[in-house]
Amino acid sequence: MSKVNYLINYLLSERDDLGRMEIPATEQDKFRLYRSLVNIRPAVKADEDFLLAEDEYLTALTESKGITDTSDLTPVEDGIYLWKGDITTLKCGAIVNAANSGMTGCWQPCHSCIDNCIHTFAGVRLRYKCGQIMQAQGHEEPTG
Repeated sequence: MSKVNYLINYLLSERDDLGRMEIPATEQDKFRLYRSLVNIRPAVKADEDFLLAEDEYLTALTESKGITDTSDLTPVEDGIYLWKGDITTLKCGAIVNAANSGMTGCWQPCHSCIDNCIHTFAGVRLRYKCGQIMQAQGHEEPTG
């Protein structure tokens, strides 16, 4: 079974509200289904086998798009870089996402917002961690 098929089957097995779903034939359609399921998945822990498979799958996808390392860029000021591109392919210490106050993504399957893209390509571990932070602090994050 391919890695993406494994990921889709795992995500589908967690849900009882989607009915019977067939895994699409093309890699593009499989990724779209995987992304949709990740985008609607609650901020809950996943098992280690899933996380390992997801890390391998997402790493390969990201590497196929090409990685931009900030160490290869020229800063416009000390420690400040101006770069235009796919933020999910940027190798850096941190990114800032001021998209919403919940920190757990926009929850709309395959929506093209930055928040959704970050959560898609970071994997389910990010939503879980953000959900833990939100629960511990007991209030939403200010936006902007």
